[in-house]
Amino acid sequence: MKLGLSSYSLFSALQSKEIDILEAIQWIADQGGEHIEIVPMGFSLDDNPDLIQAIRQRAEKAGIEISNYAISANFITSTNEEYENEIERVKKQVDIAHRLGVKLMRHDVASRPINETSIEQFEKDLPKIVRACREVADYAATFGITTSVENHGYFIQASDRVRTVINHVDRTNFKTTLDIGNLMCVDEDSVSAVKKNISLASIVHIKDFYLRPSYNNPGEGWFPTTSGNYLRGAIVGHGDIDMRKIIKIIKQSGYDGYVSVEFEGMEECKKGSKISMDNLRRLWEEA
Repeated sequence: MKLGLSSYSLFSALQSKEIDILEAIQWIADQGGEHIEIVPMGFSLDDNPDLIQAIRQRAEKAGIEISNYAISANFITSTNEEYENEIERVKKQVDIAHRLGVKLMRHDVASRPINETSIEQFEKDLPKIVRACREVADYAATFGITTSVENHGYFIQASDRVRTVINHVDRTNFKTTLDIGNLMCVDEDSVSAVKKNISLASIVHIKDFYLRPSYNNPGEGWFPTTSGNYLRGAIVGHGDIDMRKIIKIIKQSGYDGYVSVEFEGMEECKKGSKISMDNLRRLWEEA
């Protein structure tokens, strides 16, 4: 297991300019992180080759790896022209991943409003999703890059939907970024879902959530699941996910790749990220 942090965990500090992405790399290394996952929020790598090179150099100097490049994407568009343009845009992001020197890249695949996420809609959209993912994966293969879909964004969030997309795309370099917390957004048990999908993971995201039932709206800071329950980001090990059980499942599966903390809590981001990384390291050793 290679423990690291998603740059998204430090988004509030990046957005406020308290730190920049180069300083974030050094900060992660100083906390004992072995890798950084690059998520271009709070900064941009589009048409910015100097920053891409600077990120590579700073990671090398800090002695940590760049594990994964994660971007947003949506192949559900109003017109065919927009659909083709989105495929081409994501392929250009593959070029950025290549320049970063990573061999893993996550791109989202589809998003719909929460009231349009039925299984019937998923089946209707599946052919377009599959074709786009194949085209991107085939392009990424020329650089030796494995692309992945994350269980993310309500529509393609349940473990079985992720498995379905992967099975239909049918490319050895197309897998899943397995986020153990996001499964709760569609009211799925994280323990059961991780058991199902860990064998398909190219990288694992470790995050935690507090969970409250639909009849107990806690107010500001919480967001709804598809069934109307409520979630709020937590420090890893502080929330309601059975973290010890999940880490044991991941460890016993034989997975030995990158494990990336994603902190989304209300605590100050550096403090929350550090405690999360420390807790994950301790829980892994104890599993």
